[in-house]
Amino acid sequence: MKIFLSFVRKEFIHILRDVRTMLIVLFMPVVLMLLFGFAITTEIKNIDLMAVVDQYSPDVRGELTALENNPYITFKGIIHERDVDVKLRSGDCVAVVMFARDGKRNIVLDASNPSISASVGSYLTQILQGVEAQEAMNNTRFGTSQQNVKLPVTTYMRHNPQLKSAYNFVPGVMGLILILICSIMTCVSVVREKEMGTMEVLLVSPVKPIYVVLPKMIPYFVISLINIATILLISHFVLDMPVYGNLPTLLALCVLYIVLSLALGLLISTLVESQMVALIICAMVMMVPMMMLSGMLYPLENLPPGLKEVSFFVPARWFIEAIRKVMVEGLGMSAIWKEMLILTAMTVFFFVVSLRKFNDRLE
Repeated sequence: MKIFLSFVRKEFIHILRDVRTMLIVLFMPVVLMLLFGFAITTEIKNIDLMAVVDQYSPDVRGELTALENNPYITFKGIIHERDVDVKLRSGDCVAVVMFARDGKRNIVLDASNPSISASVGSYLTQILQGVEAQEAMNNTRFGTSQQNVKLPVTTYMRHNPQLKSAYNFVPGVMGLILILICSIMTCVSVVREKEMGTMEVLLVSPVKPIYVVLPKMIPYFVISLINIATILLISHFVLDMPVYGNLPTLLALCVLYIVLSLALGLLISTLVESQMVALIICAMVMMVPMMMLSGMLYPLENLPPGLKEVSFFVPARWFIEAIRKVMVEGLGMSAIWKEMLILTAMTVFFFVVSLRKFNDRLE
């Protein structure tokens, strides 16, 4: 145990001496969280809107008032129907709501950017349906016959009613940061020893390989715990994203994912002989599939056959699914046992293969 603690102490000293690496490891989570939270966002924050009104009525006035008072809409006035295309083409607005005489509500959108137009259309439809539902309920309350009242369908959002993009990006950024930091730093640390020739000396010493390898992982485990605390604090106090689930369950899931990431970095270090190759594999080969096939950016349901099966082998997929259930939906351990079991199996597999390859080097 004394030898083991000496190795751990040596690794901590080695890491603390490298100030640039420490800055990157500790401040990268902060930069990514702020970047995804404020700069890269899918939230609807400023909709330039105009309206076409054929005939004013109390219903139309109520809906116009709701649109004008919405904090995410910049209402730019009433226009004539013949000017709709001109205004959309010139960029004066991105959407036009047309109130027809027969009571129909038509929304004309600038679909040059399909993703934005779809979000804007759904958001405006939800506002108009909400106003119509409230008016219908008021009519019923004040004695209008129920047979003459047509109640529209109203959509209610659970877990994330404001559709904040932070609810999607925070779990994804956690999965991205933890696996990159743990795998890259562990892999580079081990490969550096191999390049310098000191790893062979350590492996042929009387000390067991596990006591040589584990001390290299412990400092990055501690750093990752600090990163988790930083991410949770930023998400709560800066991005206004509460943690609805049980905090010990959340921490247990993060710790398991950190250990898995460390084991993955250790496995990669047994397959390469230079730090450059290790960085390329960790940063490129791992990061691209993890972002595309983990559900961080794109829904897994949209993946074509073949890629959907490949995503089963991406650890970040199971972590992001589980962390969303805990943080956003407020579920407990009973709801994420499947993800925890899969992550545990991956962790054991990576460790067993890594240690076996280290033993093969000794033989």
